[in-house]
Amino acid sequence: MTVPRISVSAQPAIESTADVLVVGAVQGKDGPTLFADPSFAPLAEQFKAVGVSGAKDQVVRFAPVVGSARSIAVVGLGAVVTSESLRYAAGSAVRQLTGAATVAFALPLADAEQAAAVLEGAALGGYSFTTYRKASLAGTSLPTGDITVHTDQAAAGAVDRADVVAGAVSLVKDLVNTPPLDLYPESLTALAQAAAEGLPVTLTVWDEDQLVADGFGGIAGVGQGSTRPPRLVKVSYAPAGAAKHLALVGKGITFDTGGLSLKPPASMVGMKYDMTGAATVLAVTLAAARLNLNVRITAWLCIAENMPSGSAIRPNDVLSIRGGRTVEVLNTDAEGRLVLADGLVAAGEEEPDAIIDVATLTGAAVVALGTRYSAVLGDDDLVEHVLAASTSEGELAWPMPMPEELRALLNSDVADIANAKIGNTGGGMLLAAVFLREFIGSVGEGDNARTIPWAHLDIAGSAQLVGGGLGFTAPGPTGVTVRTLLRLAEDFSRP
Repeated sequence: MTVPRISVSAQPAIESTADVLVVGAVQGKDGPTLFADPSFAPLAEQFKAVGVSGAKDQVVRFAPVVGSARSIAVVGLGAVVTSESLRYAAGSAVRQLTGAATVAFALPLADAEQAAAVLEGAALGGYSFTTYRKASLAGTSLPTGDITVHTDQAAAGAVDRADVVAGAVSLVKDLVNTPPLDLYPESLTALAQAAAEGLPVTLTVWDEDQLVADGFGGIAGVGQGSTRPPRLVKVSYAPAGAAKHLALVGKGITFDTGGLSLKPPASMVGMKYDMTGAATVLAVTLAAARLNLNVRITAWLCIAENMPSGSAIRPNDVLSIRGGRTVEVLNTDAEGRLVLADGLVAAGEEEPDAIIDVATLTGAAVVALGTRYSAVLGDDDLVEHVLAASTSEGELAWPMPMPEELRALLNSDVADIANAKIGNTGGGMLLAAVFLREFIGSVGEGDNARTIPWAHLDIAGSAQLVGGGLGFTAPGPTGVTVRTLLRLAEDFSRP
């Protein structure tokens, strides 16, 4: 991955010698207004001449009339200046300023929150993935080199946090971008181990034999059709004195053909994205360790490749999930919930304060919410907490219900529960969450027993951006919910 280096400078932006100096424009009924250090006021006279409107994602570059930079870029902020619009605009500018070696920002930031937003957006916008490009195509994005935000508002640690956040999102994007020929359960496990090197985390790995021995029938069953066997990876971050414990469970299907319930060709393209949940919970846990958050986090990466073969599970097969509950498999393409079931049970055995799972789980999520919003389902209080974190980070999420009457659709003639209802075309996202809820553990006994708070994030639509770039996100994997979950972890770390 390529992630730019970011820094803060109290030097006047007018003295910057960067390749590109970025100022802002606010969209208004009477035309755009300049949002920049007062020293750049003369630029306002050039707005109409160069076609500046102030619209989001507009970047206009021209020769400077003031300052020492080699060129000026005006980025649109939209109609209102907020921390979120600044994060978005900074990322959009960096993403579009391809070929620039150095970039500086000359924005009149009002406080530390706005400064942090610009730093984070700029760092996120500089991501590029060139591993599989020919040398002639490399270097079209901003290189790992220098972005400076000219401000005296940045709080201590803002640069470090922005670096950590951008690194976490970039880790997810790198893993998802890697072709499935090269990314499979064993190699994803090795990459997770490499990413964790030097951090205060412990990794525990179950191979295919250990999965069977320890009763992880969902992961073992989904993975048994592939020549590349499944894995379960537990990533533990447990700082001394942490008062709360957050468990994260991620779906890690490194490629999903649908198994014997084979997908049509068009639906199979892009199924390398089906391990985004596992990459997300890994990245969040490692980021929390880098930030030394005072919260225990355990991530469960449920990894398998869903392939059709003579050894693959069949419709009507029955799998025994960790803990003994049995599932009749009626659709082998509803495999994500099978591997998550194992992870949710294992997470619950440690009695955490909350469990959150992340998965590219259902096409129904795309039908319901499109490709920008993540669905959040689960216990009301935890859902509200997740939504508050997503709002603070500018990530779009929407609460969805889990109707009680849907549970009857999952009744099985031979097992405790079925993994799907063949022929049912309504509420598929909701039905999947109802299935997952069956595997959430409880703490306490008798009248004092209570179910562990749980939330389910279906990111089937929001995990990928198709078409043109938006803000700090280029087409491809988005790294969605990394920032939300890291914000939630920070909330859990506070007394």
